[in-house]
Parts: sequence; structure tokens; C-alpha cells
Amino acid sequence: MAERQDNDSESRRIIERVARETDPGGTSFIAQTAKGARDHVTAADADRSDPIEYWGTRIGRALGLIVAIGLLIWLVLFVIQS
Repeated sequence: MAERQDNDSESRRIIERVARETDPGGTSFIAQTAKGARDHVTAADADRSDPIEYWGTRIGRALGLIVAIGLLIWLVLFVIQS
């Protein structure tokens, strides 16, 4: 019986989290996505006590973003010229 209660509480927790994340009255999806992208590129999740890992992560992610934007621009120019 205790296992069923654990499953129920876990299910309720998940449903409440989804409701908070998709709440139209709260922070918008675009704002959440922009914040997530900024945190990713600035290596907010990297270990700040290790400067090599921190700066390596920031540089790598910034270069990845630049390459992705460059490929997107190349694709748009390629499609326009076709």
C-alpha cells in the first residue's frame, strides 16, 4: 500500500511541475527558453571552482553557437540561390 502512495505522490509532483511550467500566467515559454539558452552558453552549470573546465565549457559552447548560426546562414543563402 505504501508503494501506491509513493507512486501517487510522485505522479502529483510531476503533474504540478508540468502545470507550473506551462502556466500561461507565469513566465512565458520564450523567456524560459531564452534564459535556458543563456545559462547554457555562459556555462552556468559548470564547476566554477575549476577555471579550466569553466572557461573551456564557455568557449566551446560559444564556438558551437557561432558555428550553428553560420551553418544556418549558409543554408538560407543556399536555398535562396537555388
